[in-house]
Amino acid sequence: MEGSVVTQDASKKSSEETSRAPSISILHFNDIYNVTEQPKEPKAGAARFATAMKSFADRDPLVLFCGDALSPSVMSTFTKGEQMVTVMNRLGIHCACYGNHEFDFGLERLEDVNAATNFPWLLSNMVDDETQKPLGDAKEYHIIEWKGWKIGLMGLGEAQWLETMATINPEEVSYYDYVEKANQLCPILREKGCNYIIAMTHLRRPNDIRLMENAPDVDLFLGGHDHDYEIIKVNDKVTLKSGADFIEFSMVTLTLEDSKVKVDIERVEVDSKFEPDPGMVEALSHYEEVLNANMEVDLGCCTVEMDGRETSVRTQETNLGNFITDVMMAATNSDIAVLNSGTIRGDRIHQKGDFKVKDLMTILPMQDPLVVIEITGQKLVEALENSVSKYDEESGRFLQVAGVEFVFNPDAPLGSRVPADLVMVADKYVNLEEKYRLVTKDYLRKGKDGFTMFPDCTILVDEEQCPQLNCCVQNHFEAIKTCQGKGKKKTSHRQNLVLVSRRHTMLQAETLDPVEPERKKSAAQHWRTLRILRQTLSVIKINKEHVEELEQQACKLAPVVEGRIEKVTDEMIGKLRMQKKLSNSAVIAEAENNVNNNEKVPMVPKLPNRFFQTVADRMRILDVLVEMGAEVTEHREPGSH
Repeated sequence: MEGSVVTQDASKKSSEETSRAPSISILHFNDIYNVTEQPKEPKAGAARFATAMKSFADRDPLVLFCGDALSPSVMSTFTKGEQMVTVMNRLGIHCACYGNHEFDFGLERLEDVNAATNFPWLLSNMVDDETQKPLGDAKEYHIIEWKGWKIGLMGLGEAQWLETMATINPEEVSYYDYVEKANQLCPILREKGCNYIIAMTHLRRPNDIRLMENAPDVDLFLGGHDHDYEIIKVNDKVTLKSGADFIEFSMVTLTLEDSKVKVDIERVEVDSKFEPDPGMVEALSHYEEVLNANMEVDLGCCTVEMDGRETSVRTQETNLGNFITDVMMAATNSDIAVLNSGTIRGDRIHQKGDFKVKDLMTILPMQDPLVVIEITGQKLVEALENSVSKYDEESGRFLQVAGVEFVFNPDAPLGSRVPADLVMVADKYVNLEEKYRLVTKDYLRKGKDGFTMFPDCTILVDEEQCPQLNCCVQNHFEAIKTCQGKGKKKTSHRQNLVLVSRRHTMLQAETLDPVEPERKKSAAQHWRTLRILRQTLSVIKINKEHVEELEQQACKLAPVVEGRIEKVTDEMIGKLRMQKKLSNSAVIAEAENNVNNNEKVPMVPKLPNRFFQTVADRMRILDVLVEMGAEVTEHREPGSH
């Protein structure tokens, strides 16, 4: 056990203060995920943790938990954190604050957990605009009278949560800065007679420090979110982070000394000297049966077969890969999603019909944390090059993608298989210097599978704040139920079914204003160009569905191959460059001999490049143009492969 002592001013006393015990104890812990013990020391695990806590029963501690219990873990993937309700109730928690991972399974599930636990949950600075109450049916503050001490508690989260909680609609949440909220609540708690105020936080270290520096009336800060054990001191204040995952906890002793409160902290490591608690072991054994039963739970119904064969996902675009990466992109509101095909297991065609939890675990059996990074167009092209660098070996580094379209020639030399000038992000050809928001597995972000361009990229949302991959997919099915009115309650808080930027792209084609063509003196053949473009437009079908219709389409669970990844030859690359040149530089002009000076050339809609869907579409369009006599020459971008 390790100790630390801080002495604080205790001169703030309320008029209602009664005789306080000279000292009280607080047991603090945070961020618990895996209830099973580890193979090596410290053994940890919920059962040994319970025994370790009981060893301090003679101190009768106030037990405070600072967030993150429901997810992520293998067991929680099946149970949606049900086992944690049992664990937390048996640990005798007196009060807890929410962590960001409490929201991983949606607001409805969290409110069920809140009702099932026998202690209050706090979230002081986020309000659900639908209910005008703290998000997740939490309390804004809580007051506990403990051995003559009247302790005021608040629970504080950070704005970054709202950027990463896939199941929450941030537009329906009012967020209040944690410093401002703390300073607002302190006088309220003092007025209610509190003689000691504790801020229970789930913030990153820099935010905890900012809070300590700017909330002078808070007496003690108990934290979470960070997983390393740490005691942070600023002046005479302390923030305590008590590790993670049942490995350790803290015993805090508050002792009155004249006008001061001495804060003594003991670090307790849960190793094999603590035997597993028999009651906890028995309570958790039930969840092995729960796991088996949950494997048969229906998540939804797929209306098409999904190709998960290894020879497919490791060599080409598949509808299963598109489904998973679309979910990743929508869940994290990213521009691009990339997933190494080695992640996708099962090696089979998944039949249409009921899609069960066991099907999901067959496809995505591993706990894969996601991460969002900022990547330049140049590094994106490098990543795509790496994706096809071992194409002949059917390597697991081959990427399934969303938000990006590219072609590759497997016969070209390494490093020049992906023409950079033909890579598209959304409806535009990639800008090598522009920065994009990309979601991928943290495994790839660390440079694994040859993706050495990722580690240097700025992390926008780290793996701690992103949901697990299979959790994203489960939430997608739950979002479909909510969208279809099959959830327990009507709410706008759910994971996105369609990426916001994709909604906008699809709707742009419906509302496009005609583009006034450039005019320049020209010969009559320019009318032929106009006819060519009109016939070209007849080849392209513009999606005019509204956002609601797009989401209903997503609800059908019928992913398709869209032409995101195409294997091509050098000849096809040349034709694609011709098509790009035509789509970028077509000019509609007045014919000198056929148009009066006052006659205006008909207006032609300008279409996003996205609507030239697949390589086959582009080849067909180009053939129409060539057949009609359009003069085209191969166009190569400077510096392109």
